[in-house]
Amino acid sequence: MAVSISVVLLLIVITLILLRAKSLKVSHAVLCVLLGFCLASSSLAPTIHSGLVATTDAVSDLRP
Repeated sequence: MAVSISVVLLLIVITLILLRAKSLKVSHAVLCVLLGFCLASSSLAPTIHSGLVATTDAVSDLRP
């Protein structure tokens, strides 16, 4: 659960930076949010979640 919250916060920060830099329009951000809700309720949600967990595990195992 902590990983999901961290990813959400990171994506919110990136979105806000892009909005402030005028690189992302509000309509595009809203469209991305709606796409996220649609994907969360689709049959792809478990696959996407598994991919995010696997990527997070791989990145956390890296040592600089």
